[in-house]
Amino acid sequence: MVGYGPEDNHFVVELTYNYGIGEYRLGNDFLGITLVSSQAVSNAKKMGWPLKEVTSGVFQAEAPGGYKFYLEDKEQPKEDPVWKVTLGVSNLQKSVSYWSGLLGMKIYEKDEEKQRALLGYADNQCKLELKAVGGAVDHGTAFGRIAFSCAKEELPSIEALMKKENQKILTPLVSLDTPGKATVQVVILADPDGHEICFVGDEAFRELSQVDPNGDKLLDDAMAADNSDKWFAEHNMKKVSA
Repeated sequence: MVGYGPEDNHFVVELTYNYGIGEYRLGNDFLGITLVSSQAVSNAKKMGWPLKEVTSGVFQAEAPGGYKFYLEDKEQPKEDPVWKVTLGVSNLQKSVSYWSGLLGMKIYEKDEEKQRALLGYADNQCKLELKAVGGAVDHGTAFGRIAFSCAKEELPSIEALMKKENQKILTPLVSLDTPGKATVQVVILADPDGHEICFVGDEAFRELSQVDPNGDKLLDDAMAADNSDKWFAEHNMKKVSA
């Protein structure tokens, strides 16, 4: 889990690495993450990382897996610099009705001409941008899910509403045990385009999402110890494409 601060008040990204997978096929479901950080732009330039200025003061960078990041060359705010996450949709109005009408998000912007909408649960939190892709949404093989925490008392009503509206529930309300730690309750939904949405009980989630002060070192050590490329080479094998 990586981000600019604790999950209690920052948007964080979960990265999953599978030793036997060489590459994933990207779809048009995840269109990018936008950050407000002149420091990120400066860091990329110092590293010689390819940047493409897509609009004035906004640079596109591509992660090794092909995921796009948009870096706004402005002073990094004191709160979370992650401004928005953009998802592709096949029908903007249908998606807005789902995310706003059913899931209760506030509509901050809506542009029919550009076929995009900006939504969120709070003014000071990362926003969700929905953008029409002009056809069906392809999740490729690298799809993930977006997660929100809420009071656990709200989870049954969320599930009940989805049942009433005949919406897809991928995982009915369930308690997940973590040995030696808190038990969390989750319900996982799917929007009209199959984007997975997880709602998790906030009380237990806050306990499980505490920042690990050794997180950076643990990640560095794990990556340094990864000899999977060498193992596959020694066995005359190649990592597969998912």
